[in-house]
Amino acid sequence: MKPLKKHANFAGPEGPVVLVIMDGVGIGHGDAGDMVAKATKPNLDWLKANSIVTQLKAHGIAVGMPSDGDMGNSEVGHNAIGSGRVFDQGALLVKRSVESGAMFEGDVWKSLSQSLGEESALHFIGLLSDGNVHSHIDILLAMLTRSKQDGVKKVRVHTLLDGRDVPPTSALQFIEQLENHLESINGEADFDYCIASGGGRLYITMDRYNADWPMIKRGWDTHVKGIGRPFASAKEAIETLRAETPGVIDQDLKEFVITRDGRPIGPIVDGDSVILFNFRGDRAIEISRAFDEPGLDTFDRGPIPDVKFAGIMQYDSDLQIPKTYLVSPPEIEDVMGEYLAISGIRQLAVSETQKYGHVTYFFNGNRSGKFSAQLEEYVEIPSDQLPFEQRPWMKGGEITDVILNSIQNRKHDFIRANYPNGDMVGHTGVNLAVEISVEVVDLCVGRLIKAIDAAKGILIVTADHGNADEMYELDKEGKPKLDGGGNPKSKTSHTLNPVPCYIYDPAGSANLRLTSHTDLGISSLAATVMLCLGFDPPDNYDPAIVEVG
Repeated sequence: MKPLKKHANFAGPEGPVVLVIMDGVGIGHGDAGDMVAKATKPNLDWLKANSIVTQLKAHGIAVGMPSDGDMGNSEVGHNAIGSGRVFDQGALLVKRSVESGAMFEGDVWKSLSQSLGEESALHFIGLLSDGNVHSHIDILLAMLTRSKQDGVKKVRVHTLLDGRDVPPTSALQFIEQLENHLESINGEADFDYCIASGGGRLYITMDRYNADWPMIKRGWDTHVKGIGRPFASAKEAIETLRAETPGVIDQDLKEFVITRDGRPIGPIVDGDSVILFNFRGDRAIEISRAFDEPGLDTFDRGPIPDVKFAGIMQYDSDLQIPKTYLVSPPEIEDVMGEYLAISGIRQLAVSETQKYGHVTYFFNGNRSGKFSAQLEEYVEIPSDQLPFEQRPWMKGGEITDVILNSIQNRKHDFIRANYPNGDMVGHTGVNLAVEISVEVVDLCVGRLIKAIDAAKGILIVTADHGNADEMYELDKEGKPKLDGGGNPKSKTSHTLNPVPCYIYDPAGSANLRLTSHTDLGISSLAATVMLCLGFDPPDNYDPAIVEVG
């Protein structure tokens, strides 16, 4: 890798280039469920009238997902933004490996499935849905089928309930699909395949960025120790928990353990094998460490069972988490952060805990650490330990304070920041809170506009995917689907909508104009940033959104 070449006609702005990623703020249809359209946002409206404006693709093939029916997400979105190109992502890599049979012919699968004793079990832990963001139920079903073909007699499934990347109360749909598949396997003698435990993804097992290790402990106790409220079946557990907490959505359901004759059916014990079938990394790292890291002291695991553990992918290649995995992750090289570091650009990355890893680890192509300790500063603002709908402003003000301090003191040449509000609050399905979350981001952007004006920098405001822009499930005609009471069905998942992009150059030093390229995705943001900094983007990067006049 060589330093970037300076642009022949533009040396860069006097002030910094600031890239603002409004997580989950897409371009909706302006209907009743579009909280982005409903929000009062004078600053974004002002940018729309006074800057270069376009919209970008942020889902499907444009971000490396298998098809255009697949939502984008923050992980693949930040990969695309930071790398400047589109790489096949985990969902597609795993799908291809399963369909070709390559995963099952590998040494890891054979080791996990063929070395079990007569009483030992193969355990699968993961998110049970077809959201295709962290996992897909079809992958689990394929692995169960192959386990039977390979002669594995005893399998236990530990189900994490979604309600976030799929409809908020759809868990029983996936439980029924899984139970039917297990029943078909158990129809033959000597096979014992069943669900052993479960709980909501935001209550057990799927914490990220070390924000809530007690969540991991609850998952460990549930899956490994078999400690939790006992039920005869997952269906009974979900129906009971819903009845006891009216309005609860799947991601928040408490843990449960399936029992027979008063005893948990599937604790993880010595001699067992365990596969974590989530392919997205951020919410898989901590539970992987719990299985893989003997010296981990973040919570008391008690006696650690002697098991073989593997992730369906490696979630952090730098830290080797986990050590054993079934499918190799995408190899993302020559990312924007590294190019800028070797070109002498001072960089700041800032967000709160919920998205800190996205503007660092994922933005840098799934790489931990900095490219240059001297030129890069990473700032993490601890997130609140409260439900997002109770505090929709999150840490927007604090993130903005860090950016303003950098701009005013001329500390950095390039600043990237993520405001998580539209996404994290959007996942709650509480429309008033979602509307407020968008308004908070708008207020923050307004503060940045003034600072960019004073510093004569360039401001780029965009998003990684949609969420807050579509809070009701829509039918094929674009109308809200109704529940049994005639009310619109809440939607808590990401959308397939494009995202906005505003490029504001108050000094006009670059004389920017929209490029002739059309149909661009968020991967074009990297070349855009480089151009705005006064560099020629690499030839293999997706084209910039603007041209220098």
